[in-house]
Amino acid sequence: MKYFTYVLKSCKNNHLYVGSTGDLIKRILFHNSGKAKSTKGYRPWKFIKSYQFNSRKEAVRYERFLKTGQQKEKLKEKYRDI
Repeated sequence: MKYFTYVLKSCKNNHLYVGSTGDLIKRILFHNSGKAKSTKGYRPWKFIKSYQFNSRKEAVRYERFLKTGQQKEKLKEKYRDI
């Protein structure tokens, strides 16, 4: 099974969200449905980027890496105008 780390951007206020999942399409739909507590206030979400991994462990590790201070700022800068 493939796993993904993904980046979404809020169309409401340009907030970025980073997460990981085994079913990318289902997860994006979940975020946009308003059922995810952490993201429902920022809907709608636009898909920005995904990274594919062979294990959940790798996907979660990369998600945590992208959420670190320096990487988070790099993501904000990279996707600021998208």
